[in-house]
Amino acid sequence: MEETTIPRMLRRSVRRFGDRPALEGKKGAPLARLTYAQLEEAVRRFARGLAALGISQGDRIALLSENRPEWAIADLAAQSLGVVTVPIYSTLPAPQVRHLLADSAARVLVVSDRKQLAKAQEAREGVRALEHLVAMDAPESPGVLSFAQLMERGDSADIPDKDLDARAEGIRAEDLATLIYTSGTTGDPKGAMLTHRALLHTAVAAREIVRLDENDVFLSFLPLCHVIERVGGHYLPLAIGARIVYSEGVFAIAQELPQVQPTVFLCVPRLYESMREKVREGVARMPERRRRLALWALDVGRRRAERAARGEPTGLLPGLLHALADRLVLSRIREQATGGRIRFLVSGGAPLSPHTAAFFQSIGIEILEGYGLTELPVISLNRPGHAVPGTVGPPIPGIQVRIAEDGEILARGPSLMNGYFGKPEATAEAIDGEGWLHTGDVGEWTASGALRITDRKKDILVLANGKNVAPQPIEARLKESPYIAEAVLLGDRMAAVAAIIVPAFDRLRHWARDQEIPATDMADLVNRAETRRLIKDEIDRLTADLADFERIKRFALAPQPFTIEGGELTPTLKVRRKVVLQKYADLVSQLAR
Repeated sequence: MEETTIPRMLRRSVRRFGDRPALEGKKGAPLARLTYAQLEEAVRRFARGLAALGISQGDRIALLSENRPEWAIADLAAQSLGVVTVPIYSTLPAPQVRHLLADSAARVLVVSDRKQLAKAQEAREGVRALEHLVAMDAPESPGVLSFAQLMERGDSADIPDKDLDARAEGIRAEDLATLIYTSGTTGDPKGAMLTHRALLHTAVAAREIVRLDENDVFLSFLPLCHVIERVGGHYLPLAIGARIVYSEGVFAIAQELPQVQPTVFLCVPRLYESMREKVREGVARMPERRRRLALWALDVGRRRAERAARGEPTGLLPGLLHALADRLVLSRIREQATGGRIRFLVSGGAPLSPHTAAFFQSIGIEILEGYGLTELPVISLNRPGHAVPGTVGPPIPGIQVRIAEDGEILARGPSLMNGYFGKPEATAEAIDGEGWLHTGDVGEWTASGALRITDRKKDILVLANGKNVAPQPIEARLKESPYIAEAVLLGDRMAAVAAIIVPAFDRLRHWARDQEIPATDMADLVNRAETRRLIKDEIDRLTADLADFERIKRFALAPQPFTIEGGELTPTLKVRRKVVLQKYADLVSQLAR
């Protein structure tokens, strides 16, 4: 595998693709569209501005911003100086931002807009190391540099290009590039120390297993704080000269996909499940003749995908029927849902529902499910044309994986973190003496050599009778119901499995209206006997084939959705089980009786 650094990677891409589009952000913004040559110039100006502030190799700068060209410029500029970037989720409240700033000892904080600036000004209180605030497009305020002002400061500084080039050339692959803080499902976030080698390994490995080039278009939707987006939606496209278009968020993505027409898209399962539901709802609203045609076409697509999964030839008549179904219906669904040019989707961060994967296969789009952690960004990935449903694929090139005696997945390779920043004890607990990362996930190998994740090691429920229950697969099943948004299983030292269920409130509201069930508010609706019967029927339907000891005997309905702001969800939308159990202690106590 080639050995390089982020500044060398960018310089090579600029030489090859200088006039090609690199980054595209919000229309009308000062840096809305940049070619690779323009990106290099912007990076150089920002780097010179940082250097003029006295920022040097080994210092930390934090980024508190949504995805946009300025995020990429600030990150690449820092990397060219050997400065360590600390990405912070824009959804985090001020106290959590303060913790990350203090823990990382960041000297500069770059924010996006006035909302993030207000948060930053609150969070900086008591953080002694923080010296400078830089705002991308917030109004001028005392003690705050605008993005443009920092560049202008660099322009007027007496720092020759050769000095900047010398700093970039002096960076080594093993030098620290970033601190990415874990999302904290089990405790305080820890800063995973990732080097240039670690961040670029995925870009190199991906090109050995997937055909990618400068003609690809990436729609950047997952936060760049998320390690998957950082390596797969930031450095990877930059390394191949592709175009990156930045999404304006969850409320815009449905319009952006058909407008941007990306060829590659990375996301978490929740969005794919939402896309599937929207298509199904659209079909249900069609006039009867069109609805029957659409259902027929989807069934033809499903049967073709099932034959392909079994390795069976399509056959002449099924092939003709599929060509007709695709021309009349499936191609239009693809175009409306994804823009029509997607070659494959990538899913990670949580288990992908088999029904969601099968739906996308039926409309002619393959979802490549993968697996990775903040501590080791991409461990495994399904291959195009050879995806094994229900698995996260074989290890990517350069990554070694083995299953420990207790079923835990162990992994190591060039992209493994150096450890947790300032936490040697936690590092020693995560990485053993032979360099194996103990992932905390339980898994197994399939006959084809793909890795299957079966549960989290610490989440295994041990019932009072000694039976072990893996909650995650059951929780994933329950979320296949259109009426269930989240499910948290309970069972430790209990006589039987129980669950806290978060209803899909929008769908539940529509159902209640159709059933003419009166309810003054959502809390009233959740407490009605009709609602409990609906959810119980869904639970029984989806868990009918489980062993008796695995089946849910009792459940309680949460009165409101889980949210990031409420603490139940991490910024990557994983459920914080510990927070849920504490917040809903009364419900847990009732279920445990």
